[in-house]
Amino acid sequence: MENATSARERAQPKKVHVIGCGAIAREILAVCAANGLDHIELNCLPAIWHNTPEKITPGLREAITRARADGFERIFIAYADCGTGGLIDRLCEEEGVTRIPGPHCYSFFAGNTDFAARWDDDITAFFLTDFLARQFEAFVIEPLGLDRHPELRDMYFGHYRKLVYLSQQEDAVLQEKARRAADILGLEYEYRYTGYGDLTTSLIEI
Repeated sequence: MENATSARERAQPKKVHVIGCGAIAREILAVCAANGLDHIELNCLPAIWHNTPEKITPGLREAITRARADGFERIFIAYADCGTGGLIDRLCEEEGVTRIPGPHCYSFFAGNTDFAARWDDDITAFFLTDFLARQFEAFVIEPLGLDRHPELRDMYFGHYRKLVYLSQQEDAVLQEKARRAADILGLEYEYRYTGYGDLTTSLIEI
């Protein structure tokens, strides 16, 4: 008969190495904690690549190679397409791994089906998540040079009508930051609590 330790080890799911965007690290850890996903080991790539999507696919390829060298058999990509124009999907096919479904984090946080259903109304929306509400200056204002040249605001955001804050946690401080961001950009403000959306389903199912 197998001993109790061997039985427990056999019953536990194999470790999964999740390679994720640093912009959703907090949310991945929260989902894992809430659902007892102790078999997930998280490795995050730089969140700033949110602004330079051409860096994402090469970075993922390197991270997959390192994970396999470290002995991981199960690897999951915690990115959506994220502006790569299908390159992450091509990488996933080549490497035999899967990713979070959806075009970007706004979609999978809202729920991909719901996001698509709202698109006609949201086509002129600029979206924030909890991460971007916290990091609005570092990830929006400074990269676009609006701190130095505020007159460029309308050139960048003149075609938007509203700022939609898709919140993962109900936080009054972050809501105020998002409202202030909408004011800075000259946009209407809309708040939607989404929770973790399809991120939860994706992580539970791997």
